[in-house]
Amino acid sequence: MPDLDGFNSAPPEELRPLLAACLAVPRWVDAVLAGRPYASVDELVAAGDRAAQLDDDEVLAAIAAHPRIGERAAHDGVAARWSAEEQSGAGAAADRLRAANRAYEDRFGHGYLVCATGLSADRVLVDLTSRLANSPEDELRVANRELAAIAALRLRKALRPTTREGADRWASS
Repeated sequence: MPDLDGFNSAPPEELRPLLAACLAVPRWVDAVLAGRPYASVDELVAAGDRAAQLDDDEVLAAIAAHPRIGERAAHDGVAARWSAEEQSGAGAAADRLRAANRAYEDRFGHGYLVCATGLSADRVLVDLTSRLANSPEDELRVANRELAAIAALRLRKALRPTTREGADRWASS
């Protein structure tokens, strides 16, 4: 796991998998890499946020890279582990979340996405249900904001691991 100095000096090809785990949009990854060196983690996160103004195709591709809320990722790796951590409050209402996900996907044609860190299953269900009233265009903008929030959270996790496992993530991504 790089610290900020390591992030600033690492070869781009070593950082691409880590950044793609934060937000699976190649243009975003390139923009974050191009902004190096960063003076602080806050500066890095701000640059990531600015670059996270995605077009509709990028939003849809990034959504597709996330497991459905309340479900486990189909693959293993840093993004799958982060997703499981971020959704830890959603497990209690898995059946209700699956039904709500189906309604959302029927309405919008893509998966529901929320920055679920710290949210209970009931709060996620309230959010999902309220977002069903959005127009498809507005919902893509909401999803874009959620993707940016997830990317910011993951950038901070990537550079500030809280466990030994976290310190090993970068090396195995």
